[in-house]
Amino acid sequence: MTADPKDMLERAFSSELGPLMALSHIVLVNNEITNRFIEKTYDMPVQAWSSLYAVVHFPGLLARDIRVLFPRPQNSISRAVALLQDRGLIRDAPMKGDSRAKHLYATEAGQALLSEIEARISLRQGEIFGTLSESERCELLRLCRKVIKSDTLRQAASLD
Repeated sequence: MTADPKDMLERAFSSELGPLMALSHIVLVNNEITNRFIEKTYDMPVQAWSSLYAVVHFPGLLARDIRVLFPRPQNSISRAVALLQDRGLIRDAPMKGDSRAKHLYATEAGQALLSEIEARISLRQGEIFGTLSESERCELLRLCRKVIKSDTLRQAASLD
């Protein structure tokens, strides 16, 4: 018996876990498509382009600070930063008072590459959210920010 995909999604999103299932579905489908594009077009894992995004938009941040925007395992971020450095897309500068910590900065090549990637990802965003009106997009972002700013997102007392 083959299940009807539309029925499966409707039932999942109508369940008690509906909001989490819906958000997870959007994120996972987008990740699948975006990861494939980034890997095929730029020969890098998605962690690398997201790390480049963080470095370009927040010059001087530390590698560990990338996790604020992109909560991924630190070893994945470290590998991404190393790849970006090897390709000449970012550089580091020592942090005063802590020779182990390095501030990260994008090179001109890194900034140019991110501009190219952002243009394509912006088109992807339009595909995903094109069915929403401008006010709906603003409301979605407002609600996401509310959840992100709450203390409960990173707590997991219910899973302890």
